[in-house]
Amino acid sequence: MLDFSYATTLKKTEVNKQYDQFTWDHPGSSSQVLRDGQPKDAGMVEAPLNEIDQIIQNAINQKVMPGAVVSVTRKGIKVKEQAYGYAYRYLDDKFTETDQPILMKKDTIFDIASISKIFTSVAAMQLYEKGKFQLDDPVAKYIPEFAENGKGTVTIRQLMTHTSGFEPGIPLYKMGTSREDRLEIVLKHGLSNPPGTKYTYSDLNMITLGVLIERLTGQRQDEYVEQHITDPLGMKDTMYNPPESLKPRIAATEYQPWTGRGLVWGQVHDENTWSLDGVAGHAGVFSTAHDLTILGQTFLNEGKYGQSRILKPSTVQLMEQNMNQAFPGNDHGLGFELNQGWYMDGLTDVNTMGHTGYTGTSLVISPKNKAVVILLTNRVHPTRNTVSTNQTRRLVARHAADAIPVAIPGNKDAWFAGYGDNKKAILQAEVNIQKPSILSFQTWYRMESDSDIGKVEISQDGITWNELGALTGNSGNWQKESYQLPEGTKFIRFQYVTDGSVNERGWYVLQPQIKTDHKNITPQFTSTDWELRNR
Repeated sequence: MLDFSYATTLKKTEVNKQYDQFTWDHPGSSSQVLRDGQPKDAGMVEAPLNEIDQIIQNAINQKVMPGAVVSVTRKGIKVKEQAYGYAYRYLDDKFTETDQPILMKKDTIFDIASISKIFTSVAAMQLYEKGKFQLDDPVAKYIPEFAENGKGTVTIRQLMTHTSGFEPGIPLYKMGTSREDRLEIVLKHGLSNPPGTKYTYSDLNMITLGVLIERLTGQRQDEYVEQHITDPLGMKDTMYNPPESLKPRIAATEYQPWTGRGLVWGQVHDENTWSLDGVAGHAGVFSTAHDLTILGQTFLNEGKYGQSRILKPSTVQLMEQNMNQAFPGNDHGLGFELNQGWYMDGLTDVNTMGHTGYTGTSLVISPKNKAVVILLTNRVHPTRNTVSTNQTRRLVARHAADAIPVAIPGNKDAWFAGYGDNKKAILQAEVNIQKPSILSFQTWYRMESDSDIGKVEISQDGITWNELGALTGNSGNWQKESYQLPEGTKFIRFQYVTDGSVNERGWYVLQPQIKTDHKNITPQFTSTDWELRNR
């Protein structure tokens, strides 16, 4: 059970008074630029944020990654930014320790891998705003050679939503002799599926989109991104191909004997991007937690940061829409992944945006809560053959979500079912129903739809249970539930059943009561899994 000592040190009424205006889905106004602050300034609870420290330390101890930086921001207020472990620790893929390790710092620069796709998408949408193309234009209208091998009908929208029909990727670094050669190989490459018939996450889509940007602007992508995105937003530590002088600030990545590079450090990790001179639509960007938070805040501010606007509000709204309704579970906007619980966890929602990177990075943006959560790791240092970072991604997002309080009606304590995979959390009471009665309670829940279930059950002997009802998905606001209790009912329980992945914000039950003979009786519920909470 989690320790929420910060909240419990305050009186119940004080907690609710402090957080009511900034509770879940009700964040209030947001700062237009980032500023440092305390969790309470953003309407958040401190204890869950503090617990992130142990999550990361455990992952480091298990060699999931050598080091990490975590950043949590809400309403433009940066409430947590912490560095852990090492930016550089190993000499080779045998985990040989260097005698000159470099500690991770808050301003360590990371190869953010596929989060680079967001920069490519923003650049493309800036050109869309200028009328350079329409989303459903064929790519071949602007890149004629792209029409080869049956790709004449593939649209720009399909590139951005990974529905073009491309396979996931090809070993481009083993092909061609120059950036130009390799880009031509991608443009002429065939499809694995007819356009628009299947979702397949593919680097080839974004490499092609990067070429589109270069054809329409006459600039290489890194030059365009610097001029139109990173410079206007003041993202001073975000770039392609960082100079050698910055190497001491950059997190080392993988030891790659197969590319002849040895330990990759200060160069892009992705082999295909490396073969494209470090500049490609799918990878290549280096950045810091602070700079990525600026980018996230720009989307929460509808395309503006401070006095700099890089996108129109209508364009941001378009990018946040799920374009992949035909492919359930693969929700995708224009460049952004949406509603992906496998790394968004407690912040998962239909409009929660994000992206991950192969090097161990993730960005989560929650418009409903005006929150930006970033986890940057060098998990491929010294080898990609390590434990997955996905559980760490989930736990960081979960604790950031848990720090955002749920407003409970009437300043009451509500039962909270907690978090966990493959969980069966039981809240139970013994009763003695001698005539038909009614069980009623108020409830609020955010559960993974159809995978995590809140069950209301009764029993006459405590062994055999009958289900009165089941809840899943999103309750919206607090709602009242009522169920008939037959004569002879001896036990009532609420059972929260989860699957092996994804916990959303969870299940709350408030004031369960039994109405019988025009009287309201409050059963005495007990649990080792559930806890009483005032937020």
